[in-house]
Amino acid sequence: MTDKVVAYTTCGDPEEAEKIARHLIDERLAACVSVVESVKSYYRWKGRVESDDEILLMIKTSRDLVDAVRQALDKLHTYDLPELIVTPIVDGSPNYLAWLETELADE
Repeated sequence: MTDKVVAYTTCGDPEEAEKIARHLIDERLAACVSVVESVKSYYRWKGRVESDDEILLMIKTSRDLVDAVRQALDKLHTYDLPELIVTPIVDGSPNYLAWLETELADE
């Protein structure tokens, strides 16, 4: 098990996705943010079933930085309730994991 994680969030438009991704990279809260355009989300909100076209952000970071990522999303995101789901990176390419480490803020 590594101390690295992938955090997921969604956005409603490409501009917001880029703004969040660039902020996380600039602040060294993420080593990489992959932006997956055009996902369809179905969910219940305020008693109604809704669906939206969204953009998925896959944020590569470390467990120690998840709270800072959460705070950044709360500040930058336009959604009332931004999604943040975090999954561990159990294993991976040693070279990639080492690169992640060098790109993240000093923990």
